[in-house]
Amino acid sequence: MHPDWLQNIKARLAQPLPGLASQLKLTSLNRGDNWEIREDHRKSGVLALFYPYLGEPHLVFMERTQDGKVHGGQISFPGGKMEASDPDAHATALREAEEELAIPAAEVELIGGLTELYIPPSNFMVYPSVGYLPYRPDFIPSPDEVARVVEIPLAELLDPSNLKSLYHPVGGGRKIKAPAFSVRGNVIWGATAMMLSELLDIVR
Repeated sequence: MHPDWLQNIKARLAQPLPGLASQLKLTSLNRGDNWEIREDHRKSGVLALFYPYLGEPHLVFMERTQDGKVHGGQISFPGGKMEASDPDAHATALREAEEELAIPAAEVELIGGLTELYIPPSNFMVYPSVGYLPYRPDFIPSPDEVARVVEIPLAELLDPSNLKSLYHPVGGGRKIKAPAFSVRGNVIWGATAMMLSELLDIVR
């Protein structure tokens, strides 16, 4: 039997989503809500995975390696580019989560999806999936893609004192100011924070 909180989230994900209004709460100050979606954009899928750990629900993130790409070094949900062999974005999210963190795709229960989000710097349209495992997986990070695994209790992400306005490096020696989740020394900002904002509004 799933805990009540999970059943409530599953039911809420089946209803109309808060969407852009939730995402924009965590957007950078120079982005706004009128960005142009390029016709040649690529699709990707990410997985927001709930699981129990130390007696409370957690979400897993990963710090990406400093690979010289636009999102290198940032904390994100596991996920990546959709491949031609993926039947949909949910399959992409599960495949990538298994490749990056060894999360067993076959054992994840998909409980819904969040609103898609376009990321201008990388030209990706991201489709977030929400999943659940009844146990903490044995994370094995892929050394080529993952610098470290980041596990955060849901309660700490919901704590308003962990929401900050910070300056973030964007390359070329430049920084932008944007709201972020700052938990246990982990800073989650940008597109991941925008997707997380919608998920937390649903949880609330």
